[in-house]
Amino acid sequence: MTVIRQVLMLLFALFTSAFMDSGNAGGVIRSASSPGFATPTGTSLSGFPETMTDDDGRSVRMTHAAMRIISLSPNITELIFAAGAGKKLVGVSRHSNYPDTAKSIPDIGDSFSLDLERIVALQPDLLLAWRSGNARADIEKMERLGLTVFATEAVTLADVPRLLRTIGTLAGTSGPAQRAAKAYEEELQGIESSYSNRPRISVFQLIWHQPLMTVNNQHLISDVIRVCGGTNVFALASSLTPMVSGENLLEVDPDAIISSVSLEQDESAPAEVKAFLRQFSPLNAVRNNNVFFVHPDLIQRQTTRVLQGTRLVCEQLERVRSRRKTARLPDP
Repeated sequence: MTVIRQVLMLLFALFTSAFMDSGNAGGVIRSASSPGFATPTGTSLSGFPETMTDDDGRSVRMTHAAMRIISLSPNITELIFAAGAGKKLVGVSRHSNYPDTAKSIPDIGDSFSLDLERIVALQPDLLLAWRSGNARADIEKMERLGLTVFATEAVTLADVPRLLRTIGTLAGTSGPAQRAAKAYEEELQGIESSYSNRPRISVFQLIWHQPLMTVNNQHLISDVIRVCGGTNVFALASSLTPMVSGENLLEVDPDAIISSVSLEQDESAPAEVKAFLRQFSPLNAVRNNNVFFVHPDLIQRQTTRVLQGTRLVCEQLERVRSRRKTARLPDP
């Protein structure tokens, strides 16, 4: 993915999330047995028909367990596999690269350019959308074509197992989905008990550096920071992924910077990264070498792998605490 495309995707998430918060189509009932799409015979399970409310406040009626599913974002693709429904995927959003099996499933485009013709040709009985990543206009287009769309969104780490169970219900794979959700919850509980009550560390989460972009407290990453005993310095920003000025960052002066952009301070670092570090050299985080990188797939995607990213963030913030303690020790 090019740098320009990464910036566009981040900006797209910013604008679509703000747009989606302006209102919703609550109360609309969409059925998985819409005209033109055959209801598979012999697939009805206990509990169907089922009417569920998605994360956009819309009621979605399923007359049977979904047999042909399309994922409209890479994070949802991961969740579908984790919920034991990977074999039911007939189409996935571009950049669905985990697990490896996802790479061989037909590509239906991305948030910028969904291939509606191909989506219809695949005859899905369920499309799973990402509430803050897929444009409402695209979702409405697909519904007008008679497709059933269910929107999802994980705002906190605790939302991930909820989504696993929801997908399990929709796809008729409640058994494996429940097991995956329980394993996730147990691991999350262990992380929280180890780190959430540790001395607080102020954190700036950098998701892009030109322009500076971060997250507010409605983003999953902010909950990662909280669980690790950190405080998001831009938690109260008005938008999900706000742009901030250099002056704003210097004013809040965080103890640590967690970056989804590689900011390694070595000879191979890109010129723009070195320029970033020079520009913000007065920050406590930069002066004390408390600038850390976590791969975006492990912290920005709403999947079970976010716990790997969470552990990394917790370990990094623990280093900050250790360095702070060492700096305060009296001379022998």
